[in-house]
Amino acid sequence: MAQHEVTHKREVWSGRSVFIMAAIGSAVGLGNIWRFPYIAYENGGGAFLIPYLVALLTAGIPLLFLDYAIGHKFRGAPPLAFRRLRRGAEFIGWWQVLVCFVIGVYYAVIVAWALRYTFFSLTEAWGDDPEGFLIEDFLQQDGDATFGLSFVPGVAWTLLLVWIAVLGVLALGVQRGIGNANRFFVPLLVLLFAVLVVRSLTLEGATDGLNAFFSPDWSALTDTGVWIAAYGQIFFSLSVAFGIMVTYSSYLKRKTNLTGSGLVVGFSNSSFEVLAGIGVFSALGFMAQAQGVQISEVVAGGIGLAFIAFPAIISSMPGGPFFGVLFFGSLVFAGFTSMISIIQVTVSAFQDKTGMSKVPAVLAVGGVSAIVSLLLFPTTTGLNTLDVVDRFANQFGIVGVAFVALVVVAWIYRRLPELRDHLNSVSSFKIGAGWMFFTGILTPILLGYMLFSEIRDRIRDGYGGLPDSLVLAFGWSVQAAVIVLAVVLSFIPWRKGIDLEYELDENRPLTPSATDGTSSGGTQ
Repeated sequence: MAQHEVTHKREVWSGRSVFIMAAIGSAVGLGNIWRFPYIAYENGGGAFLIPYLVALLTAGIPLLFLDYAIGHKFRGAPPLAFRRLRRGAEFIGWWQVLVCFVIGVYYAVIVAWALRYTFFSLTEAWGDDPEGFLIEDFLQQDGDATFGLSFVPGVAWTLLLVWIAVLGVLALGVQRGIGNANRFFVPLLVLLFAVLVVRSLTLEGATDGLNAFFSPDWSALTDTGVWIAAYGQIFFSLSVAFGIMVTYSSYLKRKTNLTGSGLVVGFSNSSFEVLAGIGVFSALGFMAQAQGVQISEVVAGGIGLAFIAFPAIISSMPGGPFFGVLFFGSLVFAGFTSMISIIQVTVSAFQDKTGMSKVPAVLAVGGVSAIVSLLLFPTTTGLNTLDVVDRFANQFGIVGVAFVALVVVAWIYRRLPELRDHLNSVSSFKIGAGWMFFTGILTPILLGYMLFSEIRDRIRDGYGGLPDSLVLAFGWSVQAAVIVLAVVLSFIPWRKGIDLEYELDENRPLTPSATDGTSSGGTQ
């Protein structure tokens, strides 16, 4: 068997529990807190939990298993893992990496906003007009300009601090940096949010909010749009299919219970989403009662919920500053742990391709991400730019690459049986024909429908009433550039000494270097 020189050893998690904590930290992000409650309320309330659970079991967890199998078996970030799966699939890995790059550069600024609002909560700095404070005072948005480079110092310096913290964690490495950070921040996030939920439940009107959230509209179950919304929520909230879980699982030791880990991560993520719904709607119930209006008049999602509705709630309630610190602190920790995972995908891919060591790779790749982020988003036109980039990155980038990856792996290269066998060889929970059906047939059909519908709607309707030039520049053009660049990167030669045919074989003794995830054995 030919031997290949290995230029660097792949880092590993110290144990399965650290991997699980990191995977939960990645999955539990801003969308769990500000997206799920709104989506559930708009799609049948308590009845939504039925399609949501079905989506978790038939798409979310099966896709987690697929990502774990690819990363663990082929021992690399997405480009290397897909290259080892088959030469022609490498571009899929780079597509995932570039989607992560795009998401990372704007995700950081939302974490920066939450960090500033944590301190704003202490004095309720937004006063009587949270919306005006956000748009005019804090973000200083220019309502007329479509794009510009007029910087907002209060956002820019906070964003810089966020990037320094993220790159600092990544520079410490997989175990000392990412692993230790998640072992600290994830339990702290759960503790903060649990306290917030308990406080929300004691507010007047909380029962009305919970009734609005959980009261089922059973007729919604006959609406295909509700089922698509459930699958979309599971898909976006679990960090699947765009490289994060492939990367994280590549750092696992040879014998790791992959499917058992996936079940823990999947159900932990969904449990947090339900907990978030309880906390958010208890608080919205209080707000509706205080204003003498219906719940439907105060319900919001996304940025409107976090930075407009919640500040109004904080100003109305006894002990508001404490509640505000809990809420925005939770956003900071949820966003920070997710952002670490997003940027690690790009760093790890660059290391695999070039052989560069950890710290230089973090500084090079993370530095470029930080510069792009600091140029585009802490500006007087940053909010509209962020809105477009976020929409297209999620609805076209993530959905598109996931659809293509499933079609290529399942139907073109027919590798699902092999990946199923790998999962079963190391895991306690065995999978079979059901996983093959969900991963190879059901989920690609759903993703294809979601992608087709989004393309049709955006071509027909534009996006959010924003100027066509802005949507073209930061929506369509960015996503097209991501695909083209992914193909280009797949043709760049790999560093010398890397085994591009390596696969983890459970029936073959591993060399010492291979136990660390590197490949010293080649093909005949």
